Amino acid sequence: MSTPPPSEPALPATVAVTIDGRRIDVPRTMPHPVTGAPAPTTMMQACELAGVRVPHYCYHPKLPVAGNCRMCLVEYGTPALGPDRKPLSNPDGTPKIRKAPNPVIACATPISPGIEIYTQTPGVKAAREAVLEFLLANHPLDCPICDQAGECQLQQYALEYGHAQSRFDEAKVHKPKQVDLGPRIMLDDERCILCSRCIRFTRDIVGDDALGFVRRGSHTALTHYPGRPFDNNYTLNTVDLCPVGALTSKDFRFRMRVWFLGETPSICPSCGTGCNMVIGARENVIYRLTPRSNDAVNQCWMCDAGRLNYSWIGRADRLAEVQVPGPAGSARKSGWKAALEALAARLGAAPRGSVALIASARLANEELFLLARIARALEALTDSIPRAGEGDRLLVHPDRNPNTRGAQLLGIAADPPGARLPAIAGAIREGRILTLLVFGEDVTRHGIGLDELDRLDLLVASDVLPNATTGRAHFLLPGAAFAEKSGTFTSARGRVQRFAPAVQPPGSARAEREFLRELASALTGEAFPDHASGLFDQMAREFAAFRGLTWAGLGAQGVALPANPP
Repeated sequence: MSTPPPSEPALPATVAVTIDGRRIDVPRTMPHPVTGAPAPTTMMQACELAGVRVPHYCYHPKLPVAGNCRMCLVEYGTPALGPDRKPLSNPDGTPKIRKAPNPVIACATPISPGIEIYTQTPGVKAAREAVLEFLLANHPLDCPICDQAGECQLQQYALEYGHAQSRFDEAKVHKPKQVDLGPRIMLDDERCILCSRCIRFTRDIVGDDALGFVRRGSHTALTHYPGRPFDNNYTLNTVDLCPVGALTSKDFRFRMRVWFLGETPSICPSCGTGCNMVIGARENVIYRLTPRSNDAVNQCWMCDAGRLNYSWIGRADRLAEVQVPGPAGSARKSGWKAALEALAARLGAAPRGSVALIASARLANEELFLLARIARALEALTDSIPRAGEGDRLLVHPDRNPNTRGAQLLGIAADPPGARLPAIAGAIREGRILTLLVFGEDVTRHGIGLDELDRLDLLVASDVLPNATTGRAHFLLPGAAFAEKSGTFTSARGRVQRFAPAVQPPGSARAEREFLRELASALTGEAFPDHASGLFDQMAREFAAFRGLTWAGLGAQGVALPANPP
């Protein structure tokens, strides 16, 4: 029986490298940005781990390496070896380093044990200046009218590494401008620096090989596949990826300078994924939604549908006034205090078991928590409206509600959501349900028609936009959009995440949490916190699914629900 060959000793998990004179241990391998398989750690990744900034254009941590901009050139040295292939030492005992004759691109060059990386030498600075001068040779000087101004890496690096004067005296090469690349993207080929980020994202992340370069030399230009516009549900990510102003969003183009925008962290309400995003707003107007990095949810991407899901917030027909029953069945405007007192009296007098409550799974956890308390006090039958659509392999979830999981955990939604709606409609027709509370939905589109609504003794509706249900309501309570209030959503995967207000609701409209707290207190006799953080903490104490979570503990990127709640 033969003896098996001895196995090779396992390599250490970390490698010691020296970056600008500082020694650091970095992982030998890191996950590939697309496949996730272990790949050798590069100099760029080692520098990022060390907190050393290396300028770059084509490199992106979530894309495959291309190595075509050359802006990340660095110098390096490796341990010198003697004739016996053993490391040589200096007189003081330190390893002797042999410096390489030429710089290398940090994004594509793997590290090795004992390597030294130099990012600030005169040679490195000269290389960066030369690369930048080359990129600027044919670049148009139109920064004052470029949408990327203020977020442009070419501007930033020109300030840090560029020359005050240009040595380029020849005529610039002109390329196509204002190219209609697709339904949401405009291209200016003269600004393109050929970094290929948009090509790699579209091909390797989205799986739509729609973009590419044509022609050669200084005439190389970006374009889409002939006869097929650049159109998938992730095209606007290329605007974020573009380090210059070559790709711009038609929706945001020429609308606002980015340095005027206030930025508010939020959560996308378009589906159950819960993508992290930033709301850009100024003077109570939302101008854009952009992705916020969270590797546990959406990395740094966001679908186009979610990005553009905000224009309805500024519609002129927003519900902005409280309405209560007037004489002869008419409606009249009212203040919040009088309306809530009258509503609490009507609800308190309603026979137990004669009330139904339908709450949108687009409401925050804190609002659903208060509605659950109200429903318990009234012994109401509850449910929410399901929304389903086609999902994809990247971010879009088939559940088009952002908080179905929260509505179920808090006892509002049936399992599956909407399962109790036929029973509620039937009970209204039979006269067993006399009072219906609807929050954030038009129930006439989901099996409860106008005939059923007209049979009710009391219909309470709260929404952001007018619809057939709000038009029949006895009490109309104008609510707030996701961008106008604070709270939390629970994603389809069970991640609880916070969002914050970026603008104010119009007129008398209020965040549902604010008036539901007053209504719940009137019906239950219990005092509830007047802010989202306190409501969340109380909810987490009372509902086992959220036990152990706190508002402060959610942080900026959220926390997964406990796997085994007490």
